[in-house]
Amino acid sequence: MKFGFFDDERREYVINTPETPWPWINYLGNEDFFSLVSNTAGGYSFYKDAKFRRLTRYRYNNVPMDNGGRYFYINEGGTVWSPGWKPVKTPLDNYECRHGLSYTKITGEKDGLEAEVLLFVPLKSWCEVQKMKLTNKSGQKRSFKLFSFQEWCLWNAEDDQNNLQRNLNTGEVEIDGSTLYHKTEYKERRNHYAFYHVNEPVQGFDTDRESFVGLYNEFSGPRAVLEGKPGNSVAHGWSPIASHYFEIELEPGETKEMVFLLGYIENPEDEKWEAKNVINKKPAKAAISRFDSVEKVNAAFDDLRKYWDNLLDGFVLDSGDEKLDRMVNIWNQYQCMVTFNMSRSASFFEVGIGRGMGFRDSNQDLIGFVHQIPERAKERIIDIASTQFEDGGAYHQYQPLTKRGNDAIGGNFNDDPLWLILSTAEYIKETGDYGILDEMVPFDNDMSVAKSHFEHLKLSFYHVVNNLGPHGLPLIGRADWNDCLNLNCFSNNPNESFQTTENKSGGTAESIMIAGLFVVYGKEYSKLCRQIGKSEEANDADKHVDSMVEAIKKHGWDGEWYLRAYDFYGKKVGGNENEEGKIFIESQGWCSMAEVGKEEGMVEKALDSVKEKLDSKYGIVLNNPAFTKYVIEYGEISTYPAGYKENAGIFCHNNPWIMIGETNIGRGERAWEYYKKICPAYLEDISDLHRTEPYVYAQMVAGKDAAKPGEAKNSWLTGTAAWNYYAITRYILGIRPDYDGLVVDPCIPAYWKGFSVKRRLRGTTFNIKVQNTNAVSKGVARMTVDGKEIKGNVVSVFDGKEHDVQVEMG
Repeated sequence: MKFGFFDDERREYVINTPETPWPWINYLGNEDFFSLVSNTAGGYSFYKDAKFRRLTRYRYNNVPMDNGGRYFYINEGGTVWSPGWKPVKTPLDNYECRHGLSYTKITGEKDGLEAEVLLFVPLKSWCEVQKMKLTNKSGQKRSFKLFSFQEWCLWNAEDDQNNLQRNLNTGEVEIDGSTLYHKTEYKERRNHYAFYHVNEPVQGFDTDRESFVGLYNEFSGPRAVLEGKPGNSVAHGWSPIASHYFEIELEPGETKEMVFLLGYIENPEDEKWEAKNVINKKPAKAAISRFDSVEKVNAAFDDLRKYWDNLLDGFVLDSGDEKLDRMVNIWNQYQCMVTFNMSRSASFFEVGIGRGMGFRDSNQDLIGFVHQIPERAKERIIDIASTQFEDGGAYHQYQPLTKRGNDAIGGNFNDDPLWLILSTAEYIKETGDYGILDEMVPFDNDMSVAKSHFEHLKLSFYHVVNNLGPHGLPLIGRADWNDCLNLNCFSNNPNESFQTTENKSGGTAESIMIAGLFVVYGKEYSKLCRQIGKSEEANDADKHVDSMVEAIKKHGWDGEWYLRAYDFYGKKVGGNENEEGKIFIESQGWCSMAEVGKEEGMVEKALDSVKEKLDSKYGIVLNNPAFTKYVIEYGEISTYPAGYKENAGIFCHNNPWIMIGETNIGRGERAWEYYKKICPAYLEDISDLHRTEPYVYAQMVAGKDAAKPGEAKNSWLTGTAAWNYYAITRYILGIRPDYDGLVVDPCIPAYWKGFSVKRRLRGTTFNIKVQNTNAVSKGVARMTVDGKEIKGNVVSVFDGKEHDVQVEMG
């Protein structure tokens, strides 16, 4: 069942019923100021950090679902409704939500009165624009009352929820005409405040929640709205809100437009005040002046559209399959931007409090984003590397506001350092900028011990070499990529975290997944060393990589597939001798990508085992058989119900690793089959089962052992976005940058006739046309550039011009 449709021309997903199977959301903002908005206008806004600079409140996991947001209430003769349906939930005659690229437009109509709200964050701005358009579509004069509503958060979202005895005594506001200011804690430790403005004179306002809503009322029926009059309340110590009040009349056919602006301001410490206890409003008024008319807002919206036109012009596919084209050209690239900005911090599944930016996560997210804005990718790489330790280890997370390591989780996830090699290599391949390797980068943000970025990569490589277990395989530490495989934890206390507890000393658990990862990025490190003339360093690296390959072949192979790990006791994990969890996807993916034992047929056997034992209708499950009992030496993985999350769920992030492995042995049809199974555009018809947005990837889909196989959870903020973009563009379509040029090496189903790609790289545009007249899956028989045949399949002309590339497969 569908709940909307794709409008590819406008690059929008159009939702035509408010009651979606789960709140379907969008992200506003591209750099510093962000908002989450659901299809019924739920969500919240923050500056840089959803924990430390949250402007508006949101209540997660609530009943009813998705309560709180940027709401407008219309009271016409006692009939109360909202354009986004919620929170009032009065039935609407017409409803539509259009989620676009960094904007959302919600339209509701009741009895011939239409209310349209366009929401977006203008470029280079710390504010959210809410442009309201009211239209009288009836033949009668309309008189009604309009209330806006935002509930302020007390800045630190964690403190906001757990320190009520303090927070219910701290709320402070100022009212200045049509602008309502939130200045809680401003007089003591903050130099920042928020405001909610409208570009019209108001007939009233409210800033105190209880006065507006009523103590025992809900958002669906606030007292002020039901009574049809504001309280003109001033929050002092209690929960602050911002609500404007208007009495509006519209003649038949008349339209009225208004601009609401939710903004954030920082003042220099010595410019905080206009007068005693009166905040310095000059920066707020300057921000307001940029968007104080409909014309200015329309111009800013135009700029946003052009911004995305340019970003998406870097990779344009014409495959003849509209679902594939819309994912590659629009939605997958868009989700890659969002995951680059958010990591795993703030979605409708991630509350934005406990997690910041992930070391591992952000390095991976970057590979789907680097072609869009390489300079921001470079800045991110340096930020990530700056949280590394001098031994090559790393904080697992850091906060985006401070860019400092987050101690809540700590470190010792032994796969973390290797991902820095991935992101750096992809950045250099995209830009040709080797200068990043010479940048001086601190350790743990301490510039006094800074070394070159190349030295950070070297430490990342040798962190594995220096932390090997008894089989010559990498020690897993607290965990590897699978945070829930806690082989050194041994937790029997329900009040402690699996991922921060290592209560078993002398842990020698080893990871075959990290071993495969090391081979892939160890080879990449060696290749990079040769590119910059460090051949001796490359030779040394090659020896360590070769040793790891032999260790995997000797100790990481179980006859038909790669083992997953060795536990604390040196017993096999993910082998035939295990009763449950006989085979895991991660090591099959990475050892296949590393081509370990390819010549002996090991890669093909492992991938055949994936097909036989892990594949399902909705994607490849993480492990099987699922765990049905708690295995204390395995940790959190065995605590989930069978078929969910890491316990035999379809953890979509790792499915692309298998796709890439399949392309390495030329099986394009199987890679394509796996791609389609988890690609949201192909799942739109089962949205009632899938539940999450049909325009973005989910982290997890319930596996074949679950109660509802195919049901998705945790959408938007997942490495699935970057890895699927990477798999489809670089390995299935086969268009990938390398140090010396643009490689064209497709691996597609033999029945594909071909495709075309426009790819922008290093200021040069390549118009690539691939023809598959020989009906093969892999191989390039002939390639021409501007009509001239070249040797091999690498285009290396970078002159800032446009070039036609013809490719004949065979």
